[in-house]
Amino acid sequence: MSGSSGSQRFAATLAVLACALAFPFLASGYHLYQGAQVLILAIALLGLNLLTGFNGQISLGHGAFFAIGGYGAAILTAKFGAPYWLAIPIASLVCFGAGFLFGFPALRFGGLYLALATFALAVATPQILAYKGFDAYTGGSQGVTLVKPHAPFGLPLNADQWLYLVCLFCAAFLYWAVRNLASGRIGRALIAIRDQPIAAEAMGVDAALYKTTCFGVSALYAGVAGGLSAVAVGFVSPESFELPLSFAFLVGIVVGGLASLGGVIFGALFIEFVPNLADQLTVNFGESAKALPGAIYGVLLILVMFLMPTGAAGAARAAAGAVARRLRSRRGAKIQDGGSAASAAAKYGGKGEAT
Repeated sequence: MSGSSGSQRFAATLAVLACALAFPFLASGYHLYQGAQVLILAIALLGLNLLTGFNGQISLGHGAFFAIGGYGAAILTAKFGAPYWLAIPIASLVCFGAGFLFGFPALRFGGLYLALATFALAVATPQILAYKGFDAYTGGSQGVTLVKPHAPFGLPLNADQWLYLVCLFCAAFLYWAVRNLASGRIGRALIAIRDQPIAAEAMGVDAALYKTTCFGVSALYAGVAGGLSAVAVGFVSPESFELPLSFAFLVGIVVGGLASLGGVIFGALFIEFVPNLADQLTVNFGESAKALPGAIYGVLLILVMFLMPTGAAGAARAAAGAVARRLRSRRGAKIQDGGSAASAAAKYGGKGEAT
């Protein structure tokens, strides 16, 4: 049974990957941009889910690491002429260092206190980026403009198609990496620290090292997402990384499902499309209803949480399990009916028909 479920999961993964690869050749430029943004958000949510879902550390400041990655890639590309494929990894390593160092003082906090510390980080970062003393690099409140890269080696792809494929490759690779990390010894140690920290330390788990490293890896993922976002949008400014972005990341992992890596795509879709849906629903109300989009967004979020308390991934698993059980029960009923018919034939076959 486990072998068949594994083969079905592998087939489903191949089907999703095939659809994702075919998408840039069928969609328009705007939809390609939206698809790239969904993949970028999914990368950021992967890192935050590793930190919060697996390790239990609540962060309201991942928008800050997203900003560091975006500005790092933008400055290296626009000011120093570095290619984007080099600028993004360098900016991501800077984010890893920043997250790792921030994790040390964060060891003294827990729960809401850690959330408050990361909240302060998210509030301070846009103000620092807008500081006039850094205008030569950050552009101040005007931001930094980038030129979208084109496909290399003369590939017959436009800039939108190429950027989408770059984001898809990065998302697939980082998903594979974090899945291996979470399903191995490190993942079990992170879950042990989250659930029973005293017992984990008694078993020899270095909680301080795991927590700080997890914070650094999570910040690295946010940095990769920020760098890809800067390149895909072609512009960064302090207003792009304000506090609502950090809240949106937290909403994404809750909607997708905590400690569910596959659920990040549901969370990314929610972040990308639900606010636009709320705006569209109020487009005919005019200026007198400026608060309606936020209210509709809140109502939709409440409905999602009521209908799917374990997240979209948990709801999908429950639905798939229900379908599988129904199919197995039907198959068992057919086998039972077939067995009854065969036994009846064997009983009366040599004695003539029953009258």
